Amino acid sequence: MKSIYLDHAASTPVHPEVAKVMLNIMTEQYGNASSVHHFGRSAKKIVSGARDAIAAFLGCSPEEWVFTSGGTESDNLAIFGAATAAAASGKGKHIVTTAIEHHAVLNTCEELEKEGFTVTYLPVDATGLVSLADVEAALQEDTTLISVMYANNEVGTIQPILEIGQLAAERGILFHVDAVQVLGLVPLSLHELPVDYMSFTAHKINGPQGIGGLYIRRGAPLHPRQHGGLQERGRRAGTESLAGVAGFAKAVELAVQGLGARNERALELRNMLLQELDRLIGRESYTVNGNATYFLPSILNVSIPGARTDVLLMNLDMEGIAAASGSACTSGSLEISHVLQAMKLSENLLESAVRFSTGLGNTSEEIEYVARKIETILKRLRK
Repeated sequence: MKSIYLDHAASTPVHPEVAKVMLNIMTEQYGNASSVHHFGRSAKKIVSGARDAIAAFLGCSPEEWVFTSGGTESDNLAIFGAATAAAASGKGKHIVTTAIEHHAVLNTCEELEKEGFTVTYLPVDATGLVSLADVEAALQEDTTLISVMYANNEVGTIQPILEIGQLAAERGILFHVDAVQVLGLVPLSLHELPVDYMSFTAHKINGPQGIGGLYIRRGAPLHPRQHGGLQERGRRAGTESLAGVAGFAKAVELAVQGLGARNERALELRNMLLQELDRLIGRESYTVNGNATYFLPSILNVSIPGARTDVLLMNLDMEGIAAASGSACTSGSLEISHVLQAMKLSENLLESAVRFSTGLGNTSEEIEYVARKIETILKRLRK
């Protein structure tokens, strides 16, 4: 039986070149980057080199980059850190975000509500797109932070980040962007974007799990969430993962340099899957969820009415095909995706949605195989 991985939006295989860099460090380096002896200085050089490399590839200054344990911590640090710092300086306690954010953002906002902040959760249209007019209408005199993801992890819809950032800058409001899904698929030059904080993680770009990063624009306020050391310029205490940061830097290098080819290949595979589904089960048998113009080519979310999500995923898995129902952080739950609910999809679409996400290693032959298996499964389910 074939084994086909179409859940790259959840996590990606580590690139061989990344693994090579990490293995060299894991077998040769063991100093603490905060130690003053030569072992520590060697470790510090690795951390600084990784920071310099990532900053160069993403168009920011090294001192504006903080290493974290992943995207969730990056979101938490940005939102908690920015909101509490701004509030402490008397700039207000109102936050604006969207109803389709990752739970790393939504749950953080909910915690801040318990601490006296107010949060406006903006709606989206049927394609998962937030309206700039809605963002502007939600702003209040005490609005201190806007947090909007660059592209949705479930349906791939890309948000108007540039326009929202310009609006935030005009009003003197801090702006955070969860960019976990877009690195390597969307060109990024951080100093050219009106963004104060941007969250990243390595395991979405063929890097290691357990390492992420947060861009913090120079001068943007931030209260640390972890205490116990002066690492990361006092913004995030904790001994750095040498292999992790080096692997992350190599993954960023490969992602940025290979962006054009990566995009082209993702779009090719997406179109192929749609074409094969059209041919085998008919265009009228399924619905594509998301925006037809502003989307990540690596994510394809489709609803196939008559085939419940959990049943379809189970049958795909039995055929060796890994797909998903939504965010990996909540896929163990039987609840309908909050993203699809916010898009106000009909019940038959909500209950039959599956996300396919492509990446390193996927082939045209695999896509053809997946389409054929979907046809077979549907015939079996509809008997």
